[in-house]
Amino acid sequence: MPDMVSPLSRRRFLGLAALNSAAALGLTAISVDSASAADRRDEPPLPEFSPAVVIGTGYGAAATALRLGEAGIPTVMLEMGRLWNTPGDDGNVFCNMLKPDQRSMWFKKRTEAPLASFLWLDLANHTIRPHAGVLDRVHFGDMSVYVGRGVGGGSLVNGAMAVTPRRDYFEEILPAVDAAEMYGRYFPLANATLGVNQVDPAWFERCRSYGYARVSRKAAEKAGFRTTFVPSVYDFDYLAREEEGKVPRSALGSEVIYGNNHGKRSLDRTYLAAALGTGRVSIRTLHEARRIIRQPDGTYTLVVRQIDAAGTVLATRHISTRYLFLGAGSLGSTELLLRARETGVLPDLNDEVGRGWGTNGNVMLGRANHIWDTTGTLQSGMPALGIDNWSDPVHPVFAEIAPVPAGLETWASLYLAITKNAERGHFSYDAITDSARLHWDVAQGQPSIDATKALFDKVNRASGTIYRYDLFGDTRAFENRFTYHPLGGLVLGKATDGYGRVHGAPNLYVTDGSLIPGSTGVNPFVTITALAERNIERVIAEDIRPAQAPRSRA
Repeated sequence: MPDMVSPLSRRRFLGLAALNSAAALGLTAISVDSASAADRRDEPPLPEFSPAVVIGTGYGAAATALRLGEAGIPTVMLEMGRLWNTPGDDGNVFCNMLKPDQRSMWFKKRTEAPLASFLWLDLANHTIRPHAGVLDRVHFGDMSVYVGRGVGGGSLVNGAMAVTPRRDYFEEILPAVDAAEMYGRYFPLANATLGVNQVDPAWFERCRSYGYARVSRKAAEKAGFRTTFVPSVYDFDYLAREEEGKVPRSALGSEVIYGNNHGKRSLDRTYLAAALGTGRVSIRTLHEARRIIRQPDGTYTLVVRQIDAAGTVLATRHISTRYLFLGAGSLGSTELLLRARETGVLPDLNDEVGRGWGTNGNVMLGRANHIWDTTGTLQSGMPALGIDNWSDPVHPVFAEIAPVPAGLETWASLYLAITKNAERGHFSYDAITDSARLHWDVAQGQPSIDATKALFDKVNRASGTIYRYDLFGDTRAFENRFTYHPLGGLVLGKATDGYGRVHGAPNLYVTDGSLIPGSTGVNPFVTITALAERNIERVIAEDIRPAQAPRSRA
């Protein structure tokens, strides 16, 4: 798949070559060395020591690794998922939503799509072979969390909506962070490096693939609500060519939650490729960091479990580092530190570890349109429009206008609402299962439902429409038992200092969505990336560079 950001930087070109070489050779070690050794199928062992180790390859981890590599710091990234760069038997890297197979989900026997039913029939989910698939749904009683598995993390499975939060709300959730600095430097840097682009408004009005969004816009405007175009890391020029039949379909081929074969600027095409291209960064796939051990000399040793794509444990390995960065996401990073604190390995971690978790106020719902308001058989899986009612003083809501890419007319409008919900969950450590347990009661999601209902009751009244009650496996109109946007657990300025340094553990850092206290008001990945850019710049300048400086002789 060709890179869609032109012209290619030399680093990104080298990184893409490394990714392609590793895929061709079936390697789990990815570096520029793998690209230069195309005739060699053996791979080097996990090193015993690396100056820096980054756990995870999602947004915060990718930004951190790129800047470490640019600073000349040898860095190893550990990714529990696989590299998604090898075509399957059908010639595609990823499967689509209509015919999912073992590539779809992380060691599940059946897919677990957010739409559980249609006309109360379980048409969306299919029996599959357990495998190291690209999407996981982690269950915690009243809440389950969707996460991406693979090189690129959540960038592989999200809807590509690259939204910078409202400045006043950013200042509310992270008051100690300099907003002028973020909006003047780090948000623009993140957007540029991620390859964010905008839909052509004129094309949007005439294309087939956003007919469903125009139907929802008409209903919203009839109720007095405004809509706004949403920036994206899906290449809108590619999307236009998809509709013209000039390139293979991806967003128009029902490819969303299980990955995109074309068009999306996922992290393996942007940040991670550039990081590998520095020659200082390598990635180990199917390597899960399980434990952190602090040594007497202040270094950290990680206990790492290596598996294959069938889930077989191949080995338990160890790697030590001076600078350890946690980018395993809200669930993964929080679990690692909870385990370390509760088992006594890092006893000085404070009580804020595991706290401040939220769902970004996620609620999914559907509306039934009139028979003359057809949403279309061809729908872009990449949303480009949202209902922006965040200024409402009582019930602020930003609602993504989402597709139902079923390939047939459904007369259904689907939405993922993001609401302002002050309720927070927390994690505890379960010694029996050796895992983190999320404490979140279904009642804590009610404020999000109330806000969503207040908006869409008005939409339905204005248009004379009703909710869909057949989409979530029972008769509920609002689904808030899952989230795509897990945030918090290691909140900035509480579990860490103002730049992600973990209290009670020198040279240990958090660089992902667990830093954000439960909400951003929009899709969070641009915020996660920009915050990571800000933090790693300070860490390199104040923690790493001084330590590398030669000592003067007495």
